[in-house]
Amino acid sequence: MHVIGLTGNIAAGKSTVAAGLTAAGLPVIDGDTLAREVVAPGTPALAAIVARWGPTILAADGTLDRAALRRRILADPADRTALEAITHPAIAARRAARTAELAATGAPVVICDIPLLFEAQLEDTVDEIVLVDAPVAVRRARLIRDRGIAPSEADALIAAQMPAERKRAYADVVIENAGSRADLEAAIAMLVTRLRAAAAR
Repeated sequence: MHVIGLTGNIAAGKSTVAAGLTAAGLPVIDGDTLAREVVAPGTPALAAIVARWGPTILAADGTLDRAALRRRILADPADRTALEAITHPAIAARRAARTAELAATGAPVVICDIPLLFEAQLEDTVDEIVLVDAPVAVRRARLIRDRGIAPSEADALIAAQMPAERKRAYADVVIENAGSRADLEAAIAMLVTRLRAAAAR
């Protein structure tokens, strides 16, 4: 089975590309879904998070207050490293299990949506890397306009990730997403054609 790593810095449009691939009938393992699953109530990861940061990191219903945790880890790199040590192994285990399930069905290709593929040094776990990118100014504007994030927090979120310029050098395919939605849809269609050809081989 051909394993594709789909990645992109925050607000680059990776999730839109993943949705387009799913709509085209290609199997996509959503990294954001895995990240939510591993910190659901009752999971070891959530227990470890509460043990480190205390019960104030929980919402009233007992679920993880992701916004509160995000503010904490953006303020302290050591906190971010600690969180990654808790969640990344659990996410990787779930991704491997889902990939194995798809392989058992005979699926010739699977797309693994991995937001921090380069930061977590997961390049060797995939056969091909697709990077979705847009200029920093465009991504910053999207965070502020579309997600209601304060400019200072948007800057911190962007700074917390590896610069896209470094990632582009290691990507097999780069999808530019600074233009119109029609431009992005055309790029997704080209990617679907490429992945189906790879699957056929």
